[in-house]
Amino acid sequence: MKESEDTQMKTPVVLIVAIISQAIGNVFITKAMKLITSPVAGGDDLVSTVARAVTNPTLWLGTALLIIFFVLYSAALSWADLSFVLPATAFGYVLNVAAGHYFLSESVTPARWAGSLIITLGVFLVSRSGVRTIDTPQEIS
Repeated sequence: MKESEDTQMKTPVVLIVAIISQAIGNVFITKAMKLITSPVAGGDDLVSTVARAVTNPTLWLGTALLIIFFVLYSAALSWADLSFVLPATAFGYVLNVAAGHYFLSESVTPARWAGSLIITLGVFLVSRSGVRTIDTPQEIS
């Protein structure tokens, strides 16, 4: 198997893991921040809010998942075109809308669902274009 075929096979897998990491990370960070800044948490001053944030394991888990997303996203950019990787990761917006609705009990309007459907269609069209790998690095001028 050629190197470009390996790249074409691993790119979708890496992007799927990245997108899922990003969506789950956002859910954890949202849950943590709502807990940290709630009136029940006590203290409205910046110092106590930062102290609660630094000691919150849910916030750290969400941050770790977003770091995983960034590392995988960066890796995908190192072997695939930006014009493929960026639109493909846009499916994360759809997962975030669904996660907000199902895991955070957010009210999602029909317009947001319609927007998510349009994004899904765009990601499908981009994925049908194939993964073109970058043969040689080019300098940014």
